[in-house]
Amino acid sequence: MTASRPSDTFRRVSKGMQIALGATVIALLLGWYTATNLEAAASFSYFQHLDDFRAAEAQQVGNAARVHGYVAIGSIRRDVAGKQVHFSIVNDPPHAGGSGPPFPVVFVSLETPDLFKDGAEVVVEGTLTGVGDPFRADKVLAKCPSKFEAADPAGQQGSF
Repeated sequence: MTASRPSDTFRRVSKGMQIALGATVIALLLGWYTATNLEAAASFSYFQHLDDFRAAEAQQVGNAARVHGYVAIGSIRRDVAGKQVHFSIVNDPPHAGGSGPPFPVVFVSLETPDLFKDGAEVVVEGTLTGVGDPFRADKVLAKCPSKFEAADPAGQQGSF
């Protein structure tokens, strides 16, 4: 009696069975991929508004987050030696009063977006190292001002 080689055994399986086995493996892989991405999507939101982030600040420590706000007027300070940009964000745009206490942010880079300036609408992406500590941003995304905003008589931007 001769021992059969694995390649001989595979050849004995019908072509239909090979296709069914391959399709099953592909379906299982797609199912696994979908399940893992749905879990990640359920725990991820594009960004949190600053007031929502602050309300759950203790739970945010150590977790990656994206926070939306407006750059507080006069808060931008570049630390060239430390290769960092320090600034604060507030809940509302400056022309609406910039309400709420400023939330300190440290951006670990000197390369800010072109639209990054006082009053700019931004989303900062990074982590909070501790309650009361500045938010350590790895990315700063600045929103382009809307073309559908008109200047009010005082010369400030306002929405229709």
